[in-house]
Order: sequence, then structure tokens, then C-alpha cells
Amino acid sequence: MAISIPRPETQNRTPETTEDGIARRLLDSSAQLSYDPLTEVDWETPLDEGFHGASPEWSTLYGTAYWNELTDAQRKALTRQEAASVASTGIWFEMILQQMVLRDIYAKDPTDDTFQWALTEIADECRHSIMFARGAKKLRAPAYRPHRAAVELGRVFKTVAFGEAAYAAILVAEEVLDVMQRDWMRDERVVPFVRTINNIHVVEESRHMKFARDETRKRLARAGRVRRQIHSLLIAVASYVIVTSMVNRKVYANAGLDEERALREAKANEHHKSMMRSSCSGLMEFLTSVGLLTKPALYFYKRANLI
Repeated sequence: MAISIPRPETQNRTPETTEDGIARRLLDSSAQLSYDPLTEVDWETPLDEGFHGASPEWSTLYGTAYWNELTDAQRKALTRQEAASVASTGIWFEMILQQMVLRDIYAKDPTDDTFQWALTEIADECRHSIMFARGAKKLRAPAYRPHRAAVELGRVFKTVAFGEAAYAAILVAEEVLDVMQRDWMRDERVVPFVRTINNIHVVEESRHMKFARDETRKRLARAGRVRRQIHSLLIAVASYVIVTSMVNRKVYANAGLDEERALREAKANEHHKSMMRSSCSGLMEFLTSVGLLTKPALYFYKRANLI
């Protein structure tokens, strides 16, 4: 855990109600509670195949006829591959996130707390990406990557998204991960090192989500109707691509299952759809409150089973 270094009192600091107030509090929180995954996670103990990689209820096949036919060992192998796929998707999006944040603060005042918090967030994301990569490798999974269309769409999105489009998309991706990882980190059926990874990510991403919500509200205050309509759709499309890329189709074959049958049953799995919808209820309330849940956007959220 990071050492907390006392910060000297700053004279004439602006009130906490200003834009910089939230960033200052997040910087203070980061100084008091941050982790170094290289030392906090048990990387040395060999993988115990008696554990799941994620809570079984979050498996894309949980509740299906195929799941009921699987042995306990097959179920555990599947959740380990699924957890690795989610981690790989997380790395992909964190790379997009870092570029959007860097572009947003480019040429801004580096003495501002908001600027310094943005760099702190990027540093967190770098550590998280390394942590996810090492975790996926320890789960004995290949480098799962989104399909080519998603990769190219991500390339476009990170280039054109700005303001509320960038920060709300960040929020969507992190909120979906946050709910499932809170379950995984408390679940004693999940392999211990994955629980530690999830705990680190949940603690540190809670600060990122607070910042993203604040930035989304702040940017929308300056947005006109047309810009809101365009960005609400852009955010929804980005959300659809991110969520549908979380579990790579190859996880089934790599867990020793019939890939085609698994895909069919996963696509029709109402239990998993329900889990996704319930995990996003708070997020959808936020998007509604800031005017980003428009009718065109709803189409993509429904397609992604987020609402």
C-alpha cells in the first residue's frame, strides 16, 4: 500500500465547492489509499484449479442447460477463461481511456489539482493494465482481444470523443466492471489472487468513477441540445461495443467446451442478461438525470442488455 505523505497546508486555497475541490479530495484519497499490485497480489503461488476465476453466477452460461451438463472442473475452467477475457477487455479500454484523458488535459495548467488528478488516474490505469495482464497470464489464458471492428471503432472513438462523451463512456465501462468485481472479490469460491486484483480495482476505480461523473455533469452544463443528442448516441454505441466485447467467443473452446453450442446458449441466457441489467440500474439513473438516455441511445443499451 502506498505511504501517506503529509501535505503542507496551502494558503488561500479556493473553497471545496469549486471545480478543483473534488480533484483535491481525490488526490488526498489516492495518497492515503492506493496499492502496488506488484507487491499486493500473490503472483508466486501456483494457480489452484480448485477455484473459479469469477463468481459462477456471472458466467455467461450460468443457468443454461449446457451449464447444468458441465462438470465442476469444467465450470471452474470456464469462469477462469471468462475472467481473463474481461481483464483483457479492461486493458483495451484502459488504453483508450488514458489517451482521451491525456488529450483532454493537454496544454492545461499543470498546477491545477484537476490536471494532477488526471495524471494520477492515468498512473492508476497503467498499473491496472499490468495487473490485469499478469492476472490473465496466471489464469493460463491467451491474449483475448476484441474483434477487429471493435478495435477500429475504439481507435476512432479515442480520437473524436471529447467532453461528456469521453467521460460518460469511461463511466459506463467502469460501472459495469465495478458491480461484477464487487461480487468476485467477496466470493470465497474465486481464486484468492483474482479476489485481490478485484479489490484493488474496485477501491481505486471508485475515485475514477466519481471524477467521471463530476466531469460529465460539468461538461454537459455547457452543451447545447444538438451536442447532447449526438453525444448521447456516441456514448451508447461505445457502451454497446465495450460490453459485447467483454467475453471473447474463444473462451468456450479454451475451456474445452463446444464453442458453437456455448455461443447459442450464452446469447439466449436470460439470467446473464438480468445480471447485466441489475448491475447498471444506478448508471442508467445517472444517465437519465443528466439527459443522456435519449430514445436513439436506448436502442443500443437494450441491445447490450444494460436496460
